[in-house]
Amino acid sequence: MSATSGQWAPIALFIYKRPEHARRTIASLKACPGFAESPLYVFADGARTRADLPAVQATRAAARELLGPRAVFVERDQNLGLANSIIAGTTELCRRHGRVVVVEDDLVVAPQFLPFLNEGLDAYEDQPGVMQVAGHMFAVPSLADTQEALLLPMTTSWGWATWKRAWDLFDPDATGWRERLNADVEIKRFNLDGSYDYYRMLKRQMSGDIDSWAIRWHYTVFANDGLTLFPPRTLVVNAGLDGSGTHDRLAMPAHQAGLETGPPFNLPDEIAESRQKAFVFEAIRTFRPSSARQRLLALAKTAFRR
Repeated sequence: MSATSGQWAPIALFIYKRPEHARRTIASLKACPGFAESPLYVFADGARTRADLPAVQATRAAARELLGPRAVFVERDQNLGLANSIIAGTTELCRRHGRVVVVEDDLVVAPQFLPFLNEGLDAYEDQPGVMQVAGHMFAVPSLADTQEALLLPMTTSWGWATWKRAWDLFDPDATGWRERLNADVEIKRFNLDGSYDYYRMLKRQMSGDIDSWAIRWHYTVFANDGLTLFPPRTLVVNAGLDGSGTHDRLAMPAHQAGLETGPPFNLPDEIAESRQKAFVFEAIRTFRPSSARQRLLALAKTAFRR
């Protein structure tokens, strides 16, 4: 059972047109304690073009083969796109269940993934200052030997969970963003002390150049002075940065660390930014993308909408 409630949060699994990636994601989820007890919803987006239809159908067939009646399938006739799919599915499950675990079909998770997210959901359910529980983490040398989880003023799009009380604050219009981010000190804070240019990404979102739910969620958490619970070492890797995605994740540069396989992590008692924040931001700041990653980002410039 999860840490305190005895009930496992529902999983929202988003799939599209990569059957082998979906198979790997599902296999890793099935290896998690608590998977069998977690309500499971599979959101399958519709094909964007007729050429995409065979791959979409193959991905749905793979998911049904592996999950059978275990899952509730929500198969779209029309293509909503990644951002609208995530927003709609997360909103629906938060409305029904009050909380949700969100997984996309290019992620591989560690066995500890579901227990950690559910423990975080239970521990901070009534703490409005905590708005997300994360599965992904960058490789931070100072965290290599610790079992202490962290509360950080940033978000993730790779394997995460939240509550209805937090998601109800999600602001797809990023209301007041120009006024709030009108000073260098605020832009620097929004950019994680200059570690990553979220501000530029938000401007591109608001001008219609990209379509990202993640940057709007990051702004929402920032505008509400929210924190995210992170593991000290990653419980998620992205197996989809191989050129097969329509627009490989634009929320933050990827670090393909190995999956954590150790004992459970300890959760912080105090609701405050971790003292390790600077080391995490430095790991983000000093990350240098590989040539393959640079190529993916170049492709993404012309393919922001799935």
